[in-house]
Amino acid sequence: MLSPAGFAALHRAGDPLLLPNAWDLASARWLVEQGAAVVGTTSLGVAVAAGEEDGAGATLVPTIELARRLTAVGITVTVDLESGFSDDPVAVAELVAELAGLGVVGVNLEDSTADGRFVAPAVFAAKVAAVAAAAPGVYLNARTDGFWVDAPADAGAVAERATASLERARRYLDAGASGIFVPGALDDRTVAELAEGVAAPLNVLAQPGRSVRALGELGVARVSTGSLLFRAALAALGSVLEEVRRGIPPGSTALTIPGYAAVAELGGGTGAPSVG
Repeated sequence: MLSPAGFAALHRAGDPLLLPNAWDLASARWLVEQGAAVVGTTSLGVAVAAGEEDGAGATLVPTIELARRLTAVGITVTVDLESGFSDDPVAVAELVAELAGLGVVGVNLEDSTADGRFVAPAVFAAKVAAVAAAAPGVYLNARTDGFWVDAPADAGAVAERATASLERARRYLDAGASGIFVPGALDDRTVAELAEGVAAPLNVLAQPGRSVRALGELGVARVSTGSLLFRAALAALGSVLEEVRRGIPPGSTALTIPGYAAVAELGGGTGAPSVG
């Protein structure tokens, strides 16, 4: 396993860390077999696998248990904690300290809620500060959701969101964050602007049509797959099942990967979900 310092050293602008995200022990082990030095967890995958809603703070126990399982077998892991499973900065800090005791090298915390509302910057910064004080060795990736909550529809809105994201990022870094994560579909100009304006490693999601190297050339230090691999795994289930039904050699058909919203419907509730 990497040390927290070794994990932090992998965040290099221009030469990004590609961080794949797992949802259970088997997927994490498989990613390590594919060459991943570090594995992140995906809150969507953990939540849906447990029959819970993503982002709603309902998966504290399975999140801790997954971290325990991965570290116990020597996998270096950074854990997605949604918004920290509590509004109390002390409780969030105690959780991260517990995970650090297991050997977890990093965590993600996000500044929005499951119902699509931003947390006030000062409130989120208080969480960041508490975590940084309680677990100073853990890489604290502060996620700001300006391009995730009510995604901007025009160029003017994109520029406005970028400015707001940078303002939030500065507050979180001042509070003790190690890096900044800005998820969403971002154009090259926005990625470059964020990378230049964030005085710490910038993390983005994998972007369709752009390689990890291309994102590195824009200044990115970490590229996460987020829920993509979990959603692709679900797509593979349906694809292979149809191939078996039709007598086609398994793996012959291209995958149609479902979107986040369709997969999120699989978590929680008591009715039968519909994914189209």
